[in-house]
Amino acid sequence: MPLTLLLGGARSGKSALALSRARASGLPVVFVATAEALDAEMEERVERHRAERDPAWATVEEPLDPDRALAELSPDSCVVLDCLSLWVANLLLQELTEEEILGRARRAAAAAASRPGPTIAVSNEVGMGVVPEHPLGRRYRDALGRVNATWAAAADEALLVVAGRTLALDGGR
Repeated sequence: MPLTLLLGGARSGKSALALSRARASGLPVVFVATAEALDAEMEERVERHRAERDPAWATVEEPLDPDRALAELSPDSCVVLDCLSLWVANLLLQELTEEEILGRARRAAAAAASRPGPTIAVSNEVGMGVVPEHPLGRRYRDALGRVNATWAAAADEALLVVAGRTLALDGGR
């Protein structure tokens, strides 16, 4: 079954589209969350996202190792992995090198693409703005851009989501 990658800016409609596609699949849905609620503002965001999901869906919280989570899920489920952006941030905070992050991205993308059931991955596109002033910001932007390219190469479908509208990106596998 297909791997779909949804890319876009903050509040562009990526997650809403992922949830809509998961509902439409007619399959049991597992939501793999990479966010960690490390402060009150992030706790509020996580709760808001939880409220948007169907209460019958299973949730797996996996901030560092989504390929392990994917391997443990029922092959007949539809998986929403939200989001690669926070996953990369988590890995940078673990002081992984860009090569280590890309190695993990290749493994996770391959695991997602090889699942029998559909997988919908969500990620932010952060490379269209200004160059970040801080070295960590530049490292994050560069690493996430390469992770997104890795997932797009593994995906059957990659969509850019802007203002709730989609644009298909060429070059699916």
